[in-house]
Amino acid sequence: MPSYSGVWNLPAVMQAVGAGNWPPNYVEPIGLFGGGDENKNVIDRIIISSTGNATDFGDLTVARGYLASFSSAIKGVWGGGSTGSRSNVIDYVIIDSAGNATDFGDLLDPNLSLSGLSNATRGVFGGGYTGVDSNVLQYVTIASTGNATDFGDAVATFNYGAGCASPTRGIFQTGSRDNYIYITIASTGNATNFGNLASNRSGGAMCSNSTRGLFGGGSNVIEYITIASTGNGLDFGDLTVARSGLAACASSSRGVFAGGSTNGNVIDYVTIDSTGNATDFGDLTIARGRPAGCSNVHGGL
Repeated sequence: MPSYSGVWNLPAVMQAVGAGNWPPNYVEPIGLFGGGDENKNVIDRIIISSTGNATDFGDLTVARGYLASFSSAIKGVWGGGSTGSRSNVIDYVIIDSAGNATDFGDLLDPNLSLSGLSNATRGVFGGGYTGVDSNVLQYVTIASTGNATDFGDAVATFNYGAGCASPTRGIFQTGSRDNYIYITIASTGNATNFGNLASNRSGGAMCSNSTRGLFGGGSNVIEYITIASTGNGLDFGDLTVARSGLAACASSSRGVFAGGSTNGNVIDYVTIDSTGNATDFGDLTIARGRPAGCSNVHGGL
């Protein structure tokens, strides 16, 4: 058998070695989309390297939308959101084992329309609405459980933003403030300006591999940034359907966008290291807006 390393693309591995002969370090690229609107507790599962409709994974501990998510290679974590009122709930699942979520801890304050990003160790929630727009950044250690801890402050208050990461740097898109900010995930401290959106809009979602971040939605536009640098977003292509209130997740090669406040069952995908328009992936199990997505092979890992 040939030597293999890295994160694997399922169809390529099947062709090369045949099903049942997986390399020892193969990781099936699983994406999860949890919650939505104010009354959805469903968590959907996809295999990022394939296409097709999502399947049911389990349920969040509390049905809610306007929530945020991040993940390690083991755990998917969701925090905050709206149940009709603001929620402080953080819950988690084990990504490669379907089932209902378990309580993780609490946010600093009940919060909706916040954003999330992570590396393999630490997850950071940013911004949101706690009765007023928030500039607070807060974090948890993903491998443990417990309440969130203060990380620092954003450049300004923001809500309804998005987040993505490399293993060292986290990027938040600041919603209607129309710019990007960044942090060093392993430290604590205040965020720094990164650059501006190529196309002013809010209500989108971010995903990334370790080098490039994508921001899609708020319209049909997808744009990209290079995470290790600073600068303004650049045009990437278009979603298959214009929408806001969507979620995103990624593997090392593919970015996936799902749901939305309109056309809310749509899943589409792009190849992160290229540019071009998105392609239809399949459908969510139920249409919904404002879910949150994560994966076990995203750019922060």
